[in-house]
Amino acid sequence: MDRIVIRGGNPLRGAVHVHGAKNAVLPLMAASLLAETPCTLHNVPCLHDVFSMDKLLSHMGVRTEFTGRYMIMDASGPLEPEAPYDLVRKMRASFFVLGPLLARCGRARVSLPGGCAIGTRPVDIHLKGLEALGANIRLDEGYVLADGKLRGTRFTLDFPSVGATETLMMAATRADGVTRLVNVAREPEVADLARFLNAMGAQISGAGTDVITVVGVEALGGADHTAVPDRIEAGTFLAAAAATGGDVTVLDANPDHLPVFLDKLAEAGATVETGANRIRVAAPNRLKAVDAATQPFPGFATDLQAQFMAMLTCADGASRIRETVFENRFMQVAELVRMGADISVDGNMAIVRGVSGLSGAPVMASDLRASAALVIAGLMAGEGETVLHRVYHIDRGYERIEERLASLGADIVRVRD
Repeated sequence: MDRIVIRGGNPLRGAVHVHGAKNAVLPLMAASLLAETPCTLHNVPCLHDVFSMDKLLSHMGVRTEFTGRYMIMDASGPLEPEAPYDLVRKMRASFFVLGPLLARCGRARVSLPGGCAIGTRPVDIHLKGLEALGANIRLDEGYVLADGKLRGTRFTLDFPSVGATETLMMAATRADGVTRLVNVAREPEVADLARFLNAMGAQISGAGTDVITVVGVEALGGADHTAVPDRIEAGTFLAAAAATGGDVTVLDANPDHLPVFLDKLAEAGATVETGANRIRVAAPNRLKAVDAATQPFPGFATDLQAQFMAMLTCADGASRIRETVFENRFMQVAELVRMGADISVDGNMAIVRGVSGLSGAPVMASDLRASAALVIAGLMAGEGETVLHRVYHIDRGYERIEERLASLGADIVRVRD
């Protein structure tokens, strides 16, 4: 099994490009099930989760071609409206196929999802919304069985869940009548999905606000679309730059997708400069403590909480980080403490007391974003060697991260067993 070996202490300097957003591409791929002619996606990252979704779509009868940075998906033939456990268990985003299958085929059998072990992350909002649209839903031996003719409705989400918003938006595109979704997620990836669906012939308005209106249509066709840049990947590189006292420009990134995160970097003492599709962060040798609380967009992204915590382990003073989106999302803490960090957790609050420095150690990744936090901590460690195990977690969301960090001056290599 691969390992990533890091010898820290080098400030990161230079420029790095970000790729298309994994959290946008996966629902975009699922949406291709709605199209009766081929779709083409550009700016597609080469990630394990993308390969997993490709395999799932192929199982259901979609003909796919993935070349370089673009993917062609042809769902014009007969579809098998089932997503089996073996293909869904590794990746929560596989559940995105439920809405499109139900809308296109009138029925679906989809295994309950897997993915990172971050709390329970139930799919109850997805299912309640589909029932409001007229679907018959039942659970049977770990599968969701859905059928029925979808009809437009008004539905208010209990929480602005990104996954539920995207699932219901896709399902409503072919429902009879008008659907009004209230208290929806406003994330850039939701708006990107709406743009793709509209290019396919859907009639969606309000994406990016807290109310989305969908006028159902009889059929959708193919479209050509470029995925938005990955704001979480951009934030990870920026946090690594700030953590090492570096100076890094992230290219092909949208500053409007990281408003609070960039404000917090500046509050911690970094210099932040933004321009069209670029963000530069230059940081002093030592940052200042800062408090942060995760929130749905446009707030502080929960997917950047672990990386931000790692960055603050050597800041002057005590920082308070409150996790409000997911429970049990401080799984990186134990490994950071092994490297010398001083962090205490009480419920959804973590207090990070800055220490003089971290030391390299063997560490174990527990999920995707925690693994990125451990890489940042390894880059910060002025003594010893950090060896990251279970790197398959980081490969789910970061393409060749060790090569790209090395291009910025990091001493980091992947060791293949």
